[in-house]
Amino acid sequence: MKSRLMLAVASTLFFVAAQAGEVTVAVAANFTAPMQHIAKAFEQDTGHKAQLAFGATGKFYAQIKNGAPFAVLLAADDETPARLEKEGLAIASTRFTYATGRLALWSKSPNLVDDKGEVLRNNNLNKIGIQKIALADPKLAPYGRAAMEVIHKLGVQDNVVPKLVQGESIGQTYQFVSTENAQLGFVALSQISVDERITQGSAWVVPQSMHAPLKQDAVLLKVGKDNAAAHALLKYLQGDTAKAIITRYGYAL
Repeated sequence: MKSRLMLAVASTLFFVAAQAGEVTVAVAANFTAPMQHIAKAFEQDTGHKAQLAFGATGKFYAQIKNGAPFAVLLAADDETPARLEKEGLAIASTRFTYATGRLALWSKSPNLVDDKGEVLRNNNLNKIGIQKIALADPKLAPYGRAAMEVIHKLGVQDNVVPKLVQGESIGQTYQFVSTENAQLGFVALSQISVDERITQGSAWVVPQSMHAPLKQDAVLLKVGKDNAAAHALLKYLQGDTAKAIITRYGYAL
């Protein structure tokens, strides 16, 4: 009886392993932390493994156009997946919004950023120790474009623009501020908060009315058309486990 039970368990494990697959995913840098957690849960729940690459959406677009073997794209916008769909590089009808992002002005210094972003209006930023303000490259990263919208809406271009340093992605922008090579930076809320708590320093969570919505779309790419793990991942992202992780990091669904 015991040997039969062990044989049944072994057979089940062999079947699961045989069915498991792998999917290569291009992930917008702002979604790094939640996607790492989702990938672990996805593997535990389905047996499929997600190989993750993080970076700027604009850079991923260029790579996909040049034949990069990504099966799924999790973009930082809704425009890039739609463009890939029109160009025949993504599978029609697979695109959906997996999260809506939030932008934040952040500093490692605990008392530097007020809750309305008034620090940017200070006429003498040098005097309060602000030499550099980081943002993601607006040409490559939707969060960078949103940051520029906020700067213009506040009317603080004269103060801020001369101090701007650009990261190629929101991930690099976060690094500039976290290493204090920049004293301030526009980052994704997901990079600095968990469960609605800012984990370090001080921040202003930018009202969503101050910039275009940061709708982030996922899409199945042409490479992943016949990849069972790619299809499973897109379905998993729309399930309760993934949604709970996404909202923990400050995204709207």
